Amino acid sequence: MSMACPACAGMPPPQAAPGDRAPTHVLHLPDIHCAGCIAGVETALMARSGVQEARVNLTLKRVFVSAPGLAATDLVETLAQAGHRAQRLDAARMGGEERAARDLLMRIGVAGFAMMNVMLLSVAVWSGAAGATEKLFHLISAAIALPAVAYSARPFFASALGALRGGRLNMDVPISLAIMLATAVSLATALGFGDQSGWFDAALALTFFLLVGRYLDRAGRASARSAAAELAALEAPQALLIEGGTERIVDADNLAAGDLIRVRPGDRIPADGTILSGRTDLDRSALTGESAPESAGVGDSVAAGETCLTGALEVRVDRAGRETGLARMAELVATAETQRTRYTGLADRAARIYAPAVHLLGAGAFVAWLWATGDGWRSLDVAISVLVITCPCALGLAIPAVSTIATGRLFRAGLLVTSRTALERLSEVDLVVFDKTGTLTSGTPVLEGMPNPVDLAVAAGLAQSSNHPVSRAIVAAAKERGIEPRVPDHPAEKAGQGVEGLLGGRPVRLGRKEWIGAKGDAAVWLRLGDAPPVPFTTRETLRDEAADTIATLRSDGYEVALLSGDTASAVARIAATLDIDRAEAGMTPEQKVAWVEDAARQGRKVLMVGDGLNDTGCLAVAHAGIAPGSGLDAARSASDVVLLSGGLPGVVKALRTARQSAARMRQNIGLAAAYNAVSIPVALLGLASPVLAALAMSTSSLTVSANAMRRMR
Repeated sequence: MSMACPACAGMPPPQAAPGDRAPTHVLHLPDIHCAGCIAGVETALMARSGVQEARVNLTLKRVFVSAPGLAATDLVETLAQAGHRAQRLDAARMGGEERAARDLLMRIGVAGFAMMNVMLLSVAVWSGAAGATEKLFHLISAAIALPAVAYSARPFFASALGALRGGRLNMDVPISLAIMLATAVSLATALGFGDQSGWFDAALALTFFLLVGRYLDRAGRASARSAAAELAALEAPQALLIEGGTERIVDADNLAAGDLIRVRPGDRIPADGTILSGRTDLDRSALTGESAPESAGVGDSVAAGETCLTGALEVRVDRAGRETGLARMAELVATAETQRTRYTGLADRAARIYAPAVHLLGAGAFVAWLWATGDGWRSLDVAISVLVITCPCALGLAIPAVSTIATGRLFRAGLLVTSRTALERLSEVDLVVFDKTGTLTSGTPVLEGMPNPVDLAVAAGLAQSSNHPVSRAIVAAAKERGIEPRVPDHPAEKAGQGVEGLLGGRPVRLGRKEWIGAKGDAAVWLRLGDAPPVPFTTRETLRDEAADTIATLRSDGYEVALLSGDTASAVARIAATLDIDRAEAGMTPEQKVAWVEDAARQGRKVLMVGDGLNDTGCLAVAHAGIAPGSGLDAARSASDVVLLSGGLPGVVKALRTARQSAARMRQNIGLAAAYNAVSIPVALLGLASPVLAALAMSTSSLTVSANAMRRMR
C-alpha cells in the first residue's frame, strides 16, 4: 500500500484556469517592491519573442515565466536591459531576503543617527549661534549629512537609475529626485544661498522615514507567511547519494530518476521515490495536516517534504527537482498568489500612469508656486512634498497583500488554491453543486447481498480497472470472500458509464443500467455477452460533516444542488437526509456539464464540488471548482481549490475566505484612493513638508498592509 501524500503523489504539472500556463522558468527579483516594478518586469518579458506568459509574485520576489524555447539566461539578460536585476532561483539565494532586511536596517540606523546629530547642531543654531560659529555648524551638518544620505538612500537611487537606464519610470525615480532636491536645498542654504530655513535634518528625516516605511512594508509582507514560501521551505537542499557502494552529499536538484539515496532518521526526504530497503515512521504533517506518523516499508512510496522519523531508508528516486509533487504544489500555490482580478487590473493601470503623472504634478506645483509667490525655495519645498506624497505604494500593495495572505491562510487550513482567479470567482458563487459518491458520502460503499461467485469474479476483474468507489467495493467484496477476480482482455473505462473488456472472446461490461441495457434500481450491472444483466447493489454512508456543511452553506445564503449518476432512490435518500431541494439522478458526465452550463446561462455562478472522472467536465466549465485531495488527478487538475485535509468544511472555509478577501481588496483600493484624494491637495496647497509627506506615504502603505492582515472570521 502506497504511503505517499495523496495530494503530492502523481501531482500533475501545474494547470489552472483556462489561459494559465505552467511556468518553465522561475527567476528571483531581489530589488522589486511596488506595482510599478511588477508592471515593468512583466511588460519587459512579454515584449520578448518566445515568452507566452510572465507573472510576478511580489511577496516571494519571483517571476514565473512560460517560455519553453528560451533559456533562463536569456530572460535574465532581457530584464537587465530593462533595468531589473534578476537571478536564477537556487538554494544559495534563499537567504537573500534576510540579508536584504539586515542591510535595510543598517541604512535606517545610519540615517537616524545622522539625523539626530544634525538636529543637535540645528538646535545650537536656533539658540543663537551666529557668524563664524553658525557657518561652522552648517558645514559640520553637511559633512555628516552628505555621506549619510549617499549611503542610506542608495536603494532608492539604484532602483531609480536602473529604471531610467531601461527607459522607464518607477516610484523610486520621484523619491530619489525628492531626496536629492532636499539635500541640494539644504546644501545651498548651508553655503549661504537663499533662505536659511532649510537644513540637512529635513533631508535626513525624509530619507529615514522613507526607509522605515519600506522596511515595515517588507516586514508586513513577510508576516503574511506565503503558502508557496512555506512549501519551498519543506524542500531538502541536499541528498545522500549512493554510488558504487559509497555515499556522498549532492544537491537535491542534481538527483535524477533511478538514483539511489539514503535517508537517515530525522532527515527530510529530498525527492519522490520508492523504498527499496528499511522501515520507518513518516511525519507527513507538513503536507497533509495529519499529525499521526505513518509506518512505511519496502515497496511503499515516499514524497519530497516528508520526514523520516525512525529507521534509515534506501530510496529509489522516481521524481526529483521541479518534478516532485512538492515542487509542483509550490508552483501551483505561487501561481495562485499572483492571481489576476478586476481589482488587480485597476491597481495596475493606476500604477502605470502614476510615474509620468506625478512628475508633471510636481513640476506643475513648482511652477504654480513660483508664479504665485516668487519664492523658488518655497516652490521647491512644495514640489518635493508632492513627489513624495503621491507615491502609489498603498495602491500597489492593495491586491497582492490580500491575495497572498488569503492563499496562505487557506493552505494552512488544508486547502490548496491552484488558480490565479480562484478567490475572485469563489467570491461570486451563489449556487453550490455537489457530486454524491465520494464527495457527500464516504466514498467506500459496501456491496450488499450474496452475488453468484462466478458473477462476482467477473465483476471484480472488470472493477480492477476503475477507481470508482463502487468498483472498489466490488473488488473488496471479492477479496473478503476469497474469490479470485477474472481479469478480461483489453479492459477500458468509459467515463461516467463503466468498464468493458473481452472475456473468453465475449464482450463483458460492468456499469450503468442504461449502458448495460438493464432495467432496475441497482447501482451497477454486469452483462457477459448476451446473458441477462446481473445487478450489484451497494450501501453507502454520508460523511460525518456533510449535514453540517450543507446547513452552513444554506445559512450563508447559498443554494445547494446535487448531481449524481446514481439511481433515483439512492439520490433521493441522500437529498432528503441533507435537505437538498434540487437533486438530479442518473446523470451522465455530459448531462452534468449541460446542467451547469444551463445554470450559467441563467446568470448563476456555480461552484462544482466533485472528485471523480465523471466530474471533471463540470469542474472545468463551472464558475469555480473544488476537488478533494483524494480525488483523481484529472479532477484535481480541473479544480481551483484542492482539499488537502479537513474534508467538506473546507468548502465553507474557501467560500467565506473568498468573500472576505474580495471585501478586503475593495477596502484597500478605497483606502488608497482616499489617501490620494486627501494627501495630494494638502501637498499642492503647501500644507505638508517633505518629512510629513514621507510619514503620510509610509502610513498609507502600512494601513493597507494592516487591513489585509486583519484576522478573517
